[in-house]
Amino acid sequence: MNSDKNRKGKIIILVAPSGSGKTTMADRLLRDFDEIRFSVSATTRSPRKGEIHGTDYYFLTEEAFQKKIDSGEFLEWEEFYNGSRYGTLKSDVDRKRNNGFTVLLDIEVLGAINIKKIYGDAALAIFLKTPSLDVLRQRLEARGTETEESLIARLERAEKELKYEDRFDVTIVNDDLETAYSELKNVVEEFIRT
Repeated sequence: MNSDKNRKGKIIILVAPSGSGKTTMADRLLRDFDEIRFSVSATTRSPRKGEIHGTDYYFLTEEAFQKKIDSGEFLEWEEFYNGSRYGTLKSDVDRKRNNGFTVLLDIEVLGAINIKKIYGDAALAIFLKTPSLDVLRQRLEARGTETEESLIARLERAEKELKYEDRFDVTIVNDDLETAYSELKNVVEEFIRT
């Protein structure tokens, strides 16, 4: 293990429109780097079958989530169109960093920009995208999990997210998974080692 308890860990922020391969990329980074730990998000949604509190998410009631907002415990949070709220707890990120680990965050655009402002050079903000919105549409349709309404909502959201691309440290186009992951892995390795 490469963690060094005397040195604060860094932060890697991975952002991508839904369907761009973000989860696959994050899973591979966690598998390939012993020193990376995933930031567990808090949410107000109910646990799905097999999900564990503190491992998959911190499952909070609306009241508990609001209390954490009011007391400034979130680095970022957002409410989604289905009414569920998600957020990144400062305590979770700082605990892992203080133990020398690099923390991987899989979050939304505005939250990523906010966290980059807070942590500066200790954070690397990476924007992952498909070559075009048409490719994104094809990938979302191929999943077979989207209704026409949710597909339209995701594509509209992706269009908005793409407007913030220039605010990120690195953009990686996921045209070919292996090529994109190789680029991501090299960027992350260089960032962690310097």
